Amino acid sequence: MIPVADELKGRDFTRVADWSRDELLQALDLADELKRLQAAREPHTLLPGRTLGMIFQKPSTRTRVSFEVGIYQLGGIGLYLSAGDLQLGRGETVKDTARVLSRYLDAIMIRTFAQGDVEELAEHADIPVINGLTDSSHPCQALADVMTIRERFGRLEGVRVAYLGDGNNVCASLMVACTRLGMSFVAATPKGYEPPPEVVALAREDGEVELTSEPHAAAEGADVLYTDVWTSMGQEEERARRLTDLAGYGIDAELVSAAAPEAIVLHCLPAHYGEEISEDVVYGPQSAVWDEAENRLHAQKALMALTIR
Repeated sequence: MIPVADELKGRDFTRVADWSRDELLQALDLADELKRLQAAREPHTLLPGRTLGMIFQKPSTRTRVSFEVGIYQLGGIGLYLSAGDLQLGRGETVKDTARVLSRYLDAIMIRTFAQGDVEELAEHADIPVINGLTDSSHPCQALADVMTIRERFGRLEGVRVAYLGDGNNVCASLMVACTRLGMSFVAATPKGYEPPPEVVALAREDGEVELTSEPHAAAEGADVLYTDVWTSMGQEEERARRLTDLAGYGIDAELVSAAAPEAIVLHCLPAHYGEEISEDVVYGPQSAVWDEAENRLHAQKALMALTIR
Protein backbone atom coordinates (compact mmCIF):
# COMPACT_ATOMS: atom_id res chain seq x y z
CA MET A 1 0.00 0.00 0.00
CA ILE A 2 1.35 3.41 -0.89
CA PRO A 3 2.16 5.61 2.10
CA VAL A 4 0.02 8.71 2.65
CA ALA A 5 1.24 11.41 5.01
CA ASP A 6 -0.98 12.42 7.91
CA GLU A 7 -0.42 16.17 7.99
CA LEU A 8 -3.41 16.95 5.76
CA LYS A 9 -5.85 14.62 7.54
CA GLY A 10 -8.98 16.49 8.54
CA ARG A 11 -8.26 19.45 6.24
CA ASP A 12 -10.95 21.08 4.12
CA PHE A 13 -10.52 21.92 0.44
CA THR A 14 -12.90 24.82 -0.06
CA ARG A 15 -10.61 27.13 -2.06
CA VAL A 16 -7.31 26.63 -3.86
CA ALA A 17 -5.88 29.58 -1.95
CA ASP A 18 -6.22 27.73 1.37
CA TRP A 19 -3.55 25.20 0.37
CA SER A 20 0.13 26.03 0.05
CA ARG A 21 2.27 25.29 -2.97
CA ASP A 22 3.80 22.25 -1.26
CA GLU A 23 0.38 20.94 -0.22
CA LEU A 24 -0.95 21.25 -3.76
CA LEU A 25 2.13 19.47 -5.11
CA GLN A 26 1.62 16.70 -2.57
CA ALA A 27 -1.91 16.21 -3.93
CA LEU A 28 -0.64 16.21 -7.52
CA ASP A 29 2.08 13.67 -6.78
CA LEU A 30 -0.41 11.33 -5.12
CA ALA A 31 -2.88 11.83 -7.98
CA ASP A 32 -0.21 10.75 -10.47
CA GLU A 33 0.50 7.61 -8.46
CA LEU A 34 -3.19 6.75 -8.07
CA LYS A 35 -3.68 7.18 -11.81
CA ARG A 36 -0.79 4.78 -12.46
CA LEU A 37 -2.21 2.21 -10.05
CA GLN A 38 -5.69 2.46 -11.57
CA ALA A 39 -4.33 2.00 -15.10
CA ALA A 40 -2.43 -1.10 -13.92
CA ARG A 41 -5.54 -2.40 -12.12
CA GLU A 42 -3.58 -2.50 -8.89
CA PRO A 43 -5.70 -2.13 -5.74
CA HIS A 44 -5.28 1.05 -3.72
CA THR A 45 -7.95 0.87 -1.05
CA LEU A 46 -6.56 3.69 1.07
CA LEU A 47 -9.95 4.48 2.64
CA PRO A 48 -11.59 1.14 3.51
CA GLY A 49 -15.06 1.49 4.97
CA ARG A 50 -15.10 5.30 4.76
CA THR A 51 -18.25 7.10 3.64
CA LEU A 52 -18.44 10.27 1.55
CA GLY A 53 -21.64 12.30 1.54
CA MET A 54 -22.14 14.17 -1.74
CA ILE A 55 -24.52 17.13 -1.48
CA PHE A 56 -25.75 18.37 -4.85
CA GLN A 57 -27.70 21.60 -5.16
CA LYS A 58 -26.41 21.86 -8.74
CA PRO A 59 -26.50 18.82 -11.06
CA SER A 60 -23.31 17.45 -12.60
CA THR A 61 -21.91 14.67 -14.77
CA ARG A 62 -18.18 14.76 -14.00
CA THR A 63 -18.41 15.78 -10.34
CA ARG A 64 -20.87 13.07 -9.35
CA VAL A 65 -19.34 10.22 -11.31
CA SER A 66 -15.73 11.04 -10.45
CA PHE A 67 -16.38 11.36 -6.71
CA GLU A 68 -18.66 8.32 -6.51
CA VAL A 69 -16.30 6.12 -8.50
CA GLY A 70 -13.29 7.60 -6.72
CA ILE A 71 -14.39 6.83 -3.17
CA TYR A 72 -15.37 3.31 -4.30
CA GLN A 73 -11.94 2.69 -5.81
CA LEU A 74 -10.39 3.85 -2.53
CA GLY A 75 -12.43 1.23 -0.66
CA GLY A 76 -15.26 3.43 0.59
CA ILE A 77 -18.80 4.32 -0.44
CA GLY A 78 -20.42 7.51 -1.70
CA LEU A 79 -23.92 8.70 -0.85
CA TYR A 80 -25.64 10.98 -3.37
CA LEU A 81 -27.66 13.61 -1.52
CA SER A 82 -29.73 15.94 -3.67
CA ALA A 83 -31.12 19.13 -2.17
CA GLY A 84 -34.56 17.53 -2.08
CA ASP A 85 -33.24 14.58 -0.08
CA LEU A 86 -32.09 16.75 2.81
CA GLN A 87 -33.82 18.87 5.42
CA LEU A 88 -31.31 21.51 4.26
CA GLY A 89 -33.69 22.04 1.35
CA ARG A 90 -36.57 22.62 3.80
CA GLY A 91 -34.95 25.20 6.02
CA GLU A 92 -32.59 23.30 8.32
CA THR A 93 -29.52 25.42 8.94
CA VAL A 94 -26.16 24.68 7.38
CA LYS A 95 -24.69 24.56 10.90
CA ASP A 96 -27.13 21.90 12.07
CA THR A 97 -26.65 19.90 8.87
CA ALA A 98 -22.88 19.99 9.35
CA ARG A 99 -23.10 18.74 12.93
CA VAL A 100 -25.46 15.87 12.10
CA LEU A 101 -23.63 14.69 8.99
CA SER A 102 -20.36 14.71 10.91
CA ARG A 103 -21.81 11.93 13.08
CA TYR A 104 -22.63 9.73 10.06
CA LEU A 105 -19.96 10.42 7.47
CA ASP A 106 -16.19 10.61 7.08
CA ALA A 107 -16.24 13.53 4.62
CA ILE A 108 -18.61 15.80 2.72
CA MET A 109 -18.42 17.00 -0.86
CA ILE A 110 -20.83 19.83 -1.69
CA ARG A 111 -21.71 21.35 -5.06
CA THR A 112 -23.82 24.44 -4.53
CA PHE A 113 -24.32 28.12 -5.32
CA ALA A 114 -22.91 30.26 -2.52
CA GLN A 115 -19.28 29.98 -1.41
CA GLY A 116 -20.42 31.14 2.01
CA ASP A 117 -22.50 27.97 2.44
CA VAL A 118 -19.43 25.82 1.80
CA GLU A 119 -17.34 27.84 4.25
CA GLU A 120 -20.06 27.63 6.89
CA LEU A 121 -20.40 23.88 6.38
CA ALA A 122 -16.64 23.49 6.79
CA GLU A 123 -16.62 25.70 9.89
CA HIS A 124 -19.14 23.57 11.74
CA ALA A 125 -18.33 20.07 10.41
CA ASP A 126 -15.93 17.83 12.30
CA ILE A 127 -14.98 16.06 9.06
CA PRO A 128 -13.30 17.31 5.86
CA VAL A 129 -15.42 19.37 3.46
CA ILE A 130 -14.52 19.46 -0.24
CA ASN A 131 -15.91 22.14 -2.53
CA GLY A 132 -17.29 20.46 -5.66
CA LEU A 133 -18.20 23.87 -7.16
CA THR A 134 -19.73 27.17 -6.17
CA ASP A 135 -20.59 30.27 -8.17
CA SER A 136 -17.21 31.75 -7.26
CA SER A 137 -14.87 28.77 -6.98
CA HIS A 138 -14.09 25.40 -8.58
CA PRO A 139 -10.97 24.14 -6.80
CA CYS A 140 -11.31 20.46 -7.77
CA GLN A 141 -11.38 21.41 -11.44
CA ALA A 142 -8.29 23.58 -11.01
CA LEU A 143 -6.40 20.70 -9.40
CA ALA A 144 -7.27 18.39 -12.31
CA ASP A 145 -6.27 21.13 -14.75
CA VAL A 146 -2.79 21.63 -13.32
CA MET A 147 -2.36 17.87 -13.10
CA THR A 148 -3.07 17.67 -16.83
CA ILE A 149 -0.69 20.53 -17.63
CA ARG A 150 2.14 18.85 -15.71
CA GLU A 151 1.44 15.53 -17.45
CA ARG A 152 1.74 17.12 -20.86
CA PHE A 153 4.75 19.38 -20.27
CA GLY A 154 6.57 17.53 -17.52
CA ARG A 155 6.70 20.74 -15.51
CA LEU A 156 4.65 23.63 -14.19
CA GLU A 157 7.29 26.32 -13.73
CA GLY A 158 7.33 28.77 -16.61
CA VAL A 159 4.20 27.49 -18.39
CA ARG A 160 2.01 30.28 -19.81
CA VAL A 161 -1.75 29.72 -19.46
CA ALA A 162 -4.22 31.82 -21.44
CA TYR A 163 -7.86 31.79 -20.37
CA LEU A 164 -10.46 33.20 -22.77
CA GLY A 165 -14.09 34.16 -22.23
CA ASP A 166 -15.98 34.74 -18.99
CA GLY A 167 -13.80 35.36 -15.91
CA ASN A 168 -15.94 33.04 -13.84
CA ASN A 169 -15.40 30.53 -11.01
CA VAL A 170 -13.26 28.25 -13.17
CA CYS A 171 -11.07 31.16 -14.24
CA ALA A 172 -10.68 32.34 -10.65
CA SER A 173 -9.59 29.00 -9.20
CA LEU A 174 -7.31 28.20 -12.12
CA MET A 175 -5.63 31.60 -11.88
CA VAL A 176 -4.71 31.07 -8.22
CA ALA A 177 -3.54 27.50 -8.84
CA CYS A 178 -1.37 28.53 -11.77
CA THR A 179 0.48 31.36 -10.08
CA ARG A 180 0.91 29.41 -6.84
CA LEU A 181 2.59 26.63 -8.82
CA GLY A 182 4.92 28.82 -10.87
CA MET A 183 2.92 29.43 -14.03
CA SER A 184 1.99 32.76 -15.59
CA PHE A 185 -1.66 33.50 -16.35
CA VAL A 186 -3.42 35.79 -18.80
CA ALA A 187 -7.19 36.26 -18.89
CA ALA A 188 -8.78 37.67 -22.04
CA THR A 189 -12.31 38.83 -21.28
CA PRO A 190 -14.67 41.51 -22.61
CA LYS A 191 -15.52 44.49 -20.42
CA GLY A 192 -17.78 43.46 -17.60
CA TYR A 193 -16.60 39.84 -17.60
CA GLU A 194 -13.23 40.29 -15.88
CA PRO A 195 -12.27 37.93 -13.05
CA PRO A 196 -12.93 39.31 -9.54
CA PRO A 197 -10.33 41.93 -8.53
CA GLU A 198 -9.75 40.30 -5.15
CA VAL A 199 -8.84 37.01 -6.84
CA VAL A 200 -6.50 38.78 -9.26
CA ALA A 201 -4.79 40.52 -6.34
CA LEU A 202 -4.42 37.23 -4.47
CA ALA A 203 -2.96 35.45 -7.51
CA ARG A 204 -0.52 38.30 -8.14
CA GLU A 205 0.95 37.72 -4.68
CA ASP A 206 2.39 34.47 -6.08
CA GLY A 207 3.09 35.26 -9.72
CA GLU A 208 2.32 37.02 -12.97
CA VAL A 209 -1.28 37.76 -13.97
CA GLU A 210 -2.19 39.76 -17.07
CA LEU A 211 -5.65 41.03 -17.96
CA THR A 212 -6.58 41.95 -21.51
CA SER A 213 -9.58 42.34 -23.79
CA GLU A 214 -7.66 40.99 -26.79
CA PRO A 215 -8.04 37.20 -27.23
CA HIS A 216 -5.40 36.90 -29.97
CA ALA A 217 -2.87 38.81 -27.90
CA ALA A 218 -3.53 36.45 -24.98
CA ALA A 219 -3.20 33.35 -27.14
CA GLU A 220 0.04 34.41 -28.80
CA GLY A 221 2.81 32.10 -27.63
CA ALA A 222 0.68 30.53 -24.89
CA ASP A 223 1.38 26.95 -23.82
CA VAL A 224 -2.19 26.34 -22.68
CA LEU A 225 -5.45 27.72 -24.08
CA TYR A 226 -8.39 27.34 -21.71
CA THR A 227 -12.08 28.21 -21.88
CA ASP A 228 -15.39 27.44 -20.20
CA VAL A 229 -19.05 27.79 -21.12
CA TRP A 230 -20.32 31.32 -21.56
CA THR A 231 -23.66 30.68 -19.85
CA SER A 232 -23.40 28.76 -16.59
CA MET A 233 -26.17 27.21 -14.50
CA GLY A 234 -28.44 29.94 -13.15
CA GLN A 235 -27.56 32.36 -15.96
CA GLU A 236 -29.96 31.02 -18.59
CA GLU A 237 -31.94 34.27 -18.77
CA GLU A 238 -28.71 36.08 -19.72
CA ARG A 239 -27.85 33.71 -22.55
CA ALA A 240 -28.67 35.97 -25.52
CA ARG A 241 -26.75 38.91 -24.06
CA ARG A 242 -23.79 36.75 -23.12
CA LEU A 243 -23.50 35.28 -26.62
CA THR A 244 -23.36 38.80 -28.02
CA ASP A 245 -20.92 40.13 -25.44
CA LEU A 246 -18.53 37.17 -25.69
CA ALA A 247 -18.55 36.79 -29.47
CA GLY A 248 -14.96 36.67 -30.70
CA TYR A 249 -13.59 35.07 -27.54
CA GLY A 250 -14.09 31.47 -28.63
CA ILE A 251 -11.24 29.04 -29.26
CA ASP A 252 -11.07 27.85 -32.86
CA ALA A 253 -8.34 26.49 -35.11
CA GLU A 254 -7.20 29.98 -36.07
CA LEU A 255 -6.71 30.99 -32.45
CA VAL A 256 -4.89 27.74 -31.67
CA SER A 257 -2.45 28.53 -34.48
CA ALA A 258 -1.44 31.70 -32.62
CA ALA A 259 -0.35 29.74 -29.56
CA ALA A 260 2.96 27.94 -29.07
CA PRO A 261 3.50 25.04 -31.52
CA GLU A 262 3.12 22.41 -28.77
CA ALA A 263 0.26 24.19 -27.00
CA ILE A 264 -2.61 22.21 -25.53
CA VAL A 265 -6.28 23.14 -25.30
CA LEU A 266 -8.33 22.61 -22.13
CA HIS A 267 -12.05 22.92 -21.41
CA CYS A 268 -13.70 21.82 -18.16
CA LEU A 269 -16.87 20.68 -20.03
CA PRO A 270 -19.68 20.55 -20.93
CA ALA A 271 -18.80 22.28 -24.21
CA HIS A 272 -21.15 24.30 -26.38
CA TYR A 273 -19.69 23.93 -29.83
CA GLY A 274 -19.76 27.03 -31.96
CA GLU A 275 -19.79 29.26 -28.89
CA GLU A 276 -16.76 29.18 -26.56
CA ILE A 277 -14.97 26.46 -28.57
CA SER A 278 -15.21 24.61 -31.86
CA GLU A 279 -15.75 20.87 -32.02
CA ASP A 280 -12.76 20.33 -34.31
CA VAL A 281 -10.49 21.83 -31.64
CA VAL A 282 -11.89 19.66 -28.83
CA TYR A 283 -11.37 16.57 -30.99
CA GLY A 284 -8.17 17.87 -32.56
CA PRO A 285 -4.54 16.84 -32.02
CA GLN A 286 -3.79 19.58 -29.50
CA SER A 287 -6.76 18.86 -27.27
CA ALA A 288 -6.10 17.54 -23.76
CA VAL A 289 -9.77 17.86 -22.83
CA TRP A 290 -10.41 14.15 -22.32
CA ASP A 291 -7.31 13.64 -20.18
CA GLU A 292 -8.41 16.68 -18.19
CA ALA A 293 -11.86 15.17 -17.63
CA GLU A 294 -10.35 11.85 -16.54
CA ASN A 295 -7.99 13.61 -14.16
CA ARG A 296 -10.91 14.89 -12.11
CA LEU A 297 -11.14 11.30 -10.87
CA HIS A 298 -7.49 10.93 -9.92
CA ALA A 299 -7.06 14.42 -8.43
CA GLN A 300 -10.15 14.04 -6.25
CA LYS A 301 -9.08 10.59 -5.11
CA ALA A 302 -5.83 12.16 -3.97
CA LEU A 303 -7.73 14.87 -2.10
CA MET A 304 -9.87 12.29 -0.33
CA ALA A 305 -6.94 10.03 0.51
CA LEU A 306 -4.99 12.95 1.95
CA THR A 307 -7.79 14.53 3.99
CA ILE A 308 -10.09 11.72 5.18
CA ARG A 309 -9.03 10.09 8.43
